[in-house]
Amino acid sequence: MARHKKGRPVSGWLVLDKPYELGSTQAVGKIRWLFQAKKAGHAGTLDPLATGVLPIALGEATKTVPYVTDGEKSYRFTVNWGTQTNTDDAEGEVVNSSSTRPAREAIEALLPQFVGEIEQVPPAFSAIKIDGKRAYAEARAGKEVTLQARTIQVDSFQLVDCPDEDHSVFDVTCGKGTYIRAFARDIGQMLGCYGHVAALRRTFVEPFELDDCVSLDQLLALEGDFEALDSLLISPLQSMQGFPELRLGADDVRRVRLGNSIIVRGRDAPVEESDVCAVHKNALIAIGDISRGEFQPRRVLAG
Repeated sequence: MARHKKGRPVSGWLVLDKPYELGSTQAVGKIRWLFQAKKAGHAGTLDPLATGVLPIALGEATKTVPYVTDGEKSYRFTVNWGTQTNTDDAEGEVVNSSSTRPAREAIEALLPQFVGEIEQVPPAFSAIKIDGKRAYAEARAGKEVTLQARTIQVDSFQLVDCPDEDHSVFDVTCGKGTYIRAFARDIGQMLGCYGHVAALRRTFVEPFELDDCVSLDQLLALEGDFEALDSLLISPLQSMQGFPELRLGADDVRRVRLGNSIIVRGRDAPVEESDVCAVHKNALIAIGDISRGEFQPRRVLAG
């Protein structure tokens, strides 16, 4: 007989302003415990030393995680010039150093090379698997880690400030699979001065912004007050902003919830469409595809 997960059947997105030195998995565990939720997941890992937007899905909202994970993300980060570390951030050991410091003009001249569809080699200390083992585990064990370059999408890369000769602040907007630490490594090497990420803050995970964030301290202050905690949740439908919608009647809701396809009616109804949100009374019922005038659900949310 299958075991039933303990917890409340709460559903929605909680956008956490992840604090410094807290891992993403730890953050999800804390939020799940606070909400006493049956299940939880997050959209896009943040390193322990990073802060900012960490969207956490509870309950049925976990079915929308892949769509949020695939969305655009923005970061503000500070590079410390003069040293490269084995982790490409402040946590690691120094492996290269230089007394050279880059001029603002030299930095700005390089940035166009990092915009568009580019190839990026992930840091050795990353969660990518090599023969079934995490790269960071192999790197920590002192083994040589060789990772293949991956294609990523970078929409914008701007130098925001150079507060002193040792530091530069950048804003970047990019797609999934991007490693900000790798930018510090690569730009530092190209400038001949080396560099590592000294501070990193995620400011946007489509469609969630910093204004949507709640701090962990605010949440801990509400421990046990489920009504107040639940009021902070963002609906699964809101997380799917920008995706096509299909409005359902009550009869169609029953069919879709059973996993059945329905005929899409109306003069302007699309004949072919993917990742369509089936909606009833401002609630997300399912996500699916329209083909040959029929909507076929792929992910159905419990009522």
